[in-house]
Amino acid sequence: MEQRHLGRTGLRVSRIGLGTLTWGRDTDEHDAADLLKTFWEAGGNLVDTADVYGDGEAEYLLGQLMGGLVPRRDLVISTKAGSVPDPDRRVDGSRGHLLSALDASLARLGTDHVDVWHLHSYDPATPLEETLQALDIAVASGRARYAGVADFCGWQLARAATWQLAAPGSRARLASTQMEYSLLQRGVEREVLPAAVDTGIGLLPSSPLGRGVLTGKYRGGAMPPDSRGASEHLAPFVEPYLDDTASRIVDAVTTAADGLAVTALQVALAWVRDRPGVAAPVVGARNARQLAAALSVEALSLPDEICRALDDVSAPVHRYPDHDWSTL
Repeated sequence: MEQRHLGRTGLRVSRIGLGTLTWGRDTDEHDAADLLKTFWEAGGNLVDTADVYGDGEAEYLLGQLMGGLVPRRDLVISTKAGSVPDPDRRVDGSRGHLLSALDASLARLGTDHVDVWHLHSYDPATPLEETLQALDIAVASGRARYAGVADFCGWQLARAATWQLAAPGSRARLASTQMEYSLLQRGVEREVLPAAVDTGIGLLPSSPLGRGVLTGKYRGGAMPPDSRGASEHLAPFVEPYLDDTASRIVDAVTTAADGLAVTALQVALAWVRDRPGVAAPVVGARNARQLAAALSVEALSLPDEICRALDDVSAPVHRYPDHDWSTL
């Protein structure tokens, strides 16, 4: 699998990443092992997890599989901290919580460092400088090799990146940001992606297949019994993308796939993988067969005319101030 630099850093990652959101909850140790082995054998190295996935079980499972199944040195492990199961405070970006969470992640993963450590979300109740200092301490201590953020809006990302760049050598520059990005969700193009490109931050798109909808499995009102849309705890996650607007985009993706003699999954994933500023879409799969289908996109590059057609049909409405006011 082709590799790319993660942002403006020397770290190289496979241009498709493996997500572990369901590990330890819907994905058991046997399926997790099959997924990791399939990914590694295809040349993938970026594995993304978080301390809250499966209440820590995702990290624990990954830690159990490293070494015995796949060499630790062959993987780029990315994890996240900051989300907390507290209805009154869903995010804790305090330095104390973040560093304690990192130590707990390392213990579950069974390693002395993670390759990329992300803040899981912006915490408005904690000074940003304090939150970012946790990243500096983690990198300086060797517990994390690189640092990033997730789910920061445009101004938050620009502020964090600029703060880190203001003291080169003493602060860890941001290598990456994780955001949802697909043909069904192009909101990052408004401010987040321009900020990331300008400050040398690589984008790691989550849900690159539109929460599974872009595969076409829900066309015509279908609801496969083993799909996320039919899952009690994931159905609300999928439902927003089952509207008429999404249906028109899925139809266009399917038409493009038929014309290229490939699958809708491959078209949707190739589109987001090759967008400017994208380092590696992170895909989650239920089993090795699904993952292999996603990894088969490696050989596909979409023709320019197909990209333009998909851009047009999925174009979000961006007006003032994104465009020159005189043209509106």
